[in-house]
Amino acid sequence: MPSTAQPAGKLSPRSIAVWTTVALIGAAGWAMLALARGEEVSAAWMVAAALGSYAIGYRFYARFITTRVLRVDRTRATPAERLDNGIDFHPTDRRVLLGHHFAAIAGAGPLVGPVLAAQMGYLPGTIWIVVGVILAGAVQDMVTLFFSMRRDGKSLGQMAREEIGPVGGAAALLAVLAIMIILLAVLALVVVNALAESPWGTFSIGMTIPIALFMGFYLRVLRPGRVTEVSLIGIALLLFALVAGRWVAESSWADTFTLEPGTLVIWILVYSFIASILPVWMLLAPRDYLSTFMKIGTIGLLAVGVVVTLPTLKMAGITDFAGVGDGPVFAGSLFPFVFITIACGALSGFHALISSGTTPKMIQKETQIRMIGYGSMLMESFVAIMAMVAASIIDPGLYFAMNAPAGVIGDNVQAASEAVRSFGYSISPDQLAAAAKAVEEQSLLSRTGGAPTLAIGVSNIFSEVVGGSGMKAFWYHFAIMFEALFILTALDAGTRVGRFMLQDMLGNVYKPFRRVSWWPGLLLSSAVIVALWGYFLWVGVHEPLGGINQLFPLFGIANQLLAAVALAVCTTLLVKSGRLKWAWVTAVPLAWDAVVTLTASWQKVFSTDPKIGFFQQRADYQEAIDQGKVIAPAKSMDDMHTVVTNSTVDGVLSALFALLVVVVLADAARTCVRAVRDPEGTRMHEAPYRKSTLTAPAGLIATKEEKAEMAGMAGMAGSAAAGRSGGGADGDSR
Repeated sequence: MPSTAQPAGKLSPRSIAVWTTVALIGAAGWAMLALARGEEVSAAWMVAAALGSYAIGYRFYARFITTRVLRVDRTRATPAERLDNGIDFHPTDRRVLLGHHFAAIAGAGPLVGPVLAAQMGYLPGTIWIVVGVILAGAVQDMVTLFFSMRRDGKSLGQMAREEIGPVGGAAALLAVLAIMIILLAVLALVVVNALAESPWGTFSIGMTIPIALFMGFYLRVLRPGRVTEVSLIGIALLLFALVAGRWVAESSWADTFTLEPGTLVIWILVYSFIASILPVWMLLAPRDYLSTFMKIGTIGLLAVGVVVTLPTLKMAGITDFAGVGDGPVFAGSLFPFVFITIACGALSGFHALISSGTTPKMIQKETQIRMIGYGSMLMESFVAIMAMVAASIIDPGLYFAMNAPAGVIGDNVQAASEAVRSFGYSISPDQLAAAAKAVEEQSLLSRTGGAPTLAIGVSNIFSEVVGGSGMKAFWYHFAIMFEALFILTALDAGTRVGRFMLQDMLGNVYKPFRRVSWWPGLLLSSAVIVALWGYFLWVGVHEPLGGINQLFPLFGIANQLLAAVALAVCTTLLVKSGRLKWAWVTAVPLAWDAVVTLTASWQKVFSTDPKIGFFQQRADYQEAIDQGKVIAPAKSMDDMHTVVTNSTVDGVLSALFALLVVVVLADAARTCVRAVRDPEGTRMHEAPYRKSTLTAPAGLIATKEEKAEMAGMAGMAGSAAAGRSGGGADGDSR
């Protein structure tokens, strides 16, 4: 089928002037960040560098891929149109779907990773976030979405099984599902750390569920198609829930919403199970759409606040920890650990699961993949940039006190102050206490997970614009709610995608499981997925070494290995579909990702440094157990045994993930070589072409041509309806 995408065309003189200006602004931002030596740099330059680069990438590179490489077809019916069943397959307004997709992919990664990576300085992480997303992350998301959409919305693992081969496909199915479990557990762990003992945050987040249900029924039953109307209502209710959260926290209800981590784990598991089995229009899509307003609005206002207040970057461009690799936040050298610590925002395998899970079953037109696939990832990358800004504008002493585990800095402000001084920075006990008091928290020590650090940065910027120091506590808790909302939306969508993957796997044994909306399979698969990641969540909450500090390296490795699987599948499909000359679009980021992640995996398995190597850590703690000793930060022999068990599991999983991905890469290479040698014998599993009867714009704003097309289709539908009405009347008269 020939492409019916619009040709790129030539730029007008006005467009050339505009894009030249954009490029110069971005270049100026990069120059200021990279060339500054010894002086503080305004965070506004980081914003300029990122936005200028994103604009160029979206306008030119993404357009090139959609029109020349993928050759999207606006006349082709998507799975949402052909297989519409109102549960999983449902044509969804592009604005709502953009919100759902962005909310689903933008979880803990863009918040946690950049905050942790700031230990190395702001420059390495910023370069990876921006360059990585333009050339790798957004490309992976968009291309995966395209190929899944062409295959009835099949999951990444199932596509690997059908297109790569039985060996690589089986390895991919197992790797994708296992990695998915770890990713969901760490996402949920960040939510628990952010909401534990916080009645304000817990109440506000809880209220988003009935609000989303109301929005879903409003759009489906009460006022179908009134997207703008329901958006305004949803935003108003969301803001009210935020304000009401403070009232609850100061009332007799506070104890009811003050939950311990273990209790939060149970509630999160229950919510994720229910959300994964309800129809997408009822909770998942409206809740994600609702949270998108909060996410995009907050990040946009934060960027404006940076430009207005012009805070300076207090963290160095590159710190001493980048070269030594013994940082208190996480151990390891700049290469490869910055590239796996920033597990989202630049490149994320988790996104490929959403792009081959819920989104391809809901998209209206192929031409929308640029906005939804590439555009959403750029938006998430900007979230990561703002997280880097927030971590870099606060006092470095406070940053390390908040992000180093309790076993390193102690459990009181005096010990923390002394520990921070040993890192080469300074902050007094009084300053640590004052920082916590300013945001109405008992303590900010060892608040790992990224969310509290970002919240401190947000409160500093927003309070300078609105309210002064008296509003710091409000803005801090606003940011905590914003971040928890961010992550929960990835949990419900991720659990649903995990259910799809498990049903695909079980469907190879028992065919009814292949019907994703078959209720027995739906309930069983969702329960199994929730139970699996729930185990790791429970382990992380009770981890003596700190759940985030222990699990996030595994999360990063697993996530980037998953990206390698996705890019390998995309590269294979480009080659098999006759696009060999364009295969470099995914093959180049695949090569970089494979080198980085396999290097990191090797070090996490075989390093003799117990701060890096899981098995060396296990050996040291086991030796201490044999001698009857308790090593800090463990406080009891039970803690010691917990560390041994968790280190063993983490080490085995790191090795297993790497081995499975190597098998996938080898089998993908074999399939590509065979396709090049024998293109006629290549078998594809693409769904047959069917002409679309839907009309919808490719972007947020319809072009003149799209408006005319939609008006013409509406006129034809009206004429047909009138003809049917007239025919019915004639028949009755006869």
